[in-house]
Amino acid sequence: MEFNQTLMEALGIKTISLDKNLVILTMPVDGRTRQPAGYLHGGASVALAETAASIGAMANIDTEQSNVFGMEINANHIKSKRDGMVTALAKPIHLGKTSMVWEIQIVDEAEKLICISRCTLGIVRKKQS
Repeated sequence: MEFNQTLMEALGIKTISLDKNLVILTMPVDGRTRQPAGYLHGGASVALAETAASIGAMANIDTEQSNVFGMEINANHIKSKRDGMVTALAKPIHLGKTSMVWEIQIVDEAEKLICISRCTLGIVRKKQS
């Protein structure tokens, strides 16, 4: 899957691996993803988490027939980070026909937990023309 001209590109998010049961993405902690005080922005972490869950959901559906849309996301920011790289590991909790729930752990280079998130996605059939 290619994701040019998306939020992924703007934030420097890269796909490391993509599987139906595990999506791994990385994101730099730099000027694009820091809040004004110089730490990783919680919103950037949430964007990374929802991106990982959405890509995982897309891997589990026929994208010719359906779209994936975020319905709800929560995030607990555990540890701060000023620079380097964070990695999102997204795993499905529920894979339904109309909704999916994914758990996303965001870790630093030492695999210490930075953020944990849960994302609910809606699977919506495309209108047939």
